[in-house]
Amino acid sequence: MSAGTTDTHAPQSAFLAACRRQSVPHRPIWIMRQAGRYLPEYRELRSKVDFETLTRTPELAAEVTLQPLRRFELDAAILFSDIMTPLQGMGVKLTFEPAPVVSEPIRTAAQIAALPPLEPARDVPFVLETIRQVRRGVPRAVPLIGFAGAPFTLLCYLVCGRPSKEFAPARTFLYAQPGDAERLLTHLADAMAAYLAAQAAAGAQALMLFESWAGLLGVREFARFALPAVRRTLAALRPLGVPLIYYLNQGSALMDTVAGLDVDVVGVDWRAPLSVVRRVLGPGKAVQGNLDPAALFAPPAELARAAAAVLAEAGSAPGHIFNLGHGIWPDTDPDAVARLVDFVHEHP
Repeated sequence: MSAGTTDTHAPQSAFLAACRRQSVPHRPIWIMRQAGRYLPEYRELRSKVDFETLTRTPELAAEVTLQPLRRFELDAAILFSDIMTPLQGMGVKLTFEPAPVVSEPIRTAAQIAALPPLEPARDVPFVLETIRQVRRGVPRAVPLIGFAGAPFTLLCYLVCGRPSKEFAPARTFLYAQPGDAERLLTHLADAMAAYLAAQAAAGAQALMLFESWAGLLGVREFARFALPAVRRTLAALRPLGVPLIYYLNQGSALMDTVAGLDVDVVGVDWRAPLSVVRRVLGPGKAVQGNLDPAALFAPPAELARAAAAVLAEAGSAPGHIFNLGHGIWPDTDPDAVARLVDFVHEHP
């Protein structure tokens, strides 16, 4: 299936319409990390295979992608994979413990120069086959979101070697070796552009960049380092014609800068009201979010009030996709998710 044919069901999809700021029959909803540890069926499957095997076996990854769609009337599927998967395809040695740990952090010009380009068909063919299998088996013609890590977020893992609260080696890398940092970011931007374009060609109908660590940067550093790399990736993807989504965790202070980014949808965490974000971004961008994942632990009436507040802040103008402000927590009750999906669909 070519990229030009991935939007076959676009007129019937509330999610794709909302991405394009068109009128929708109901407020679309999907949930970040909706395929994962909060579902009993996922835990059962995961008990039989390790995480890496799960992501690299198309039949299993497709099954996990589809599991939440069988339980809930969600308006989009998101590929089950990991943001580090394409880096493994580029030869980066890492393990999941359970978070990714890079055995040889990249901190020198020589290491950056030695990092090969990504060729998706050669390096991550299992991801592309997973997408094809999901598209063949997806219920209700639900559209599929492909995704990748944003370049700065990937740099954080590559330079630090493992996750941390501060990512101090990555942040000092920007200041101490700005030229090397920019070269690494450019390389990652091109790799993620190739990766996401291949996902679209395989059948993904929207593409999302996750900037998990945007909040680590001040406005000036974000504009100098992270944003040009994101622009480079998005510019390469724009001719594909699929909606492009950029999610910033802890990115409230960066929205003025993001307002000029050529992206269709901006994903928002729970720390800023959507009414404020929409005013800053302007009418040319849709927004996605932004219920606090903790709200799913509230009693039903309180969860309904919290969801209603998000809907009210988003307003009635076209271009809102309901989501959590970050990934769903592993100990979330699936019944709470069902209540949330029903409430959002009943209260457009």
